[in-house]
Amino acid sequence: MSRIHGTPVFVAGAGALGNEVIKNLVLAGFRDITVADFDTVERSNLSRCVLFREESVGRNKAEVVAEAASELDPECRVTAVPDTIQRTDLSRFGILIGCLDSISARLHLNAHARFFRIPYVDGATDGFRGKMQTVFPKGPCLECGMNSTHLEELHRTFSCIPGETVRDPVILSSGITTTAVIAAMCVREVLKIVCGRTDLCVPGVSYYDGISGRTDVLEIGFRRGCPHHEGELSQ
Repeated sequence: MSRIHGTPVFVAGAGALGNEVIKNLVLAGFRDITVADFDTVERSNLSRCVLFREESVGRNKAEVVAEAASELDPECRVTAVPDTIQRTDLSRFGILIGCLDSISARLHLNAHARFFRIPYVDGATDGFRGKMQTVFPKGPCLECGMNSTHLEELHRTFSCIPGETVRDPVILSSGITTTAVIAAMCVREVLKIVCGRTDLCVPGVSYYDGISGRTDVLEIGFRRGCPHHEGELSQ
């Protein structure tokens, strides 16, 4: 338990997935959590974010989540960063967790995780579907599993509100059950890492389909030309 108490965790994104991840981290016993998000709470967020309340509307998401999470365990220190992750020093953390809507922001986390040699757990949801990937210092990274379609969507920021997107006409929605499942998968991987059982971590990308109830794992290798693996052989 001392490893869990003493590991500083950084969570990028305090939306629906970030709410669930931070709730799980606190209940699992983590005592040093930092959450970053520049966005503010909207009324439409209340039905899918467990740590938001009516009085949260208009406030910064990270600050609201930090206050609410601290109430779950007074011994847990949850620090809010009401800013973009690009302005955050990530070098001090033991684990990074991505709960982001933006592919470019996820790649930023991926690059810094590789540079500082910090394990990075990336989660994402889309309606009834979701995925989770753990990136280790010596393994394939997030960018290794991306293709040209991902790069075309690099600067799109998706909304979790049905029928609404930001700077893009694509419609995506985030189901509350999906975020709960993906958040649980992410924190489960974090616990494996902290407890020294990386051998039990999922070796690739876990894809969850809430319609069929199936979870499939796609193993990935190093991508030739990936800037984060110069000198490493393709697998």
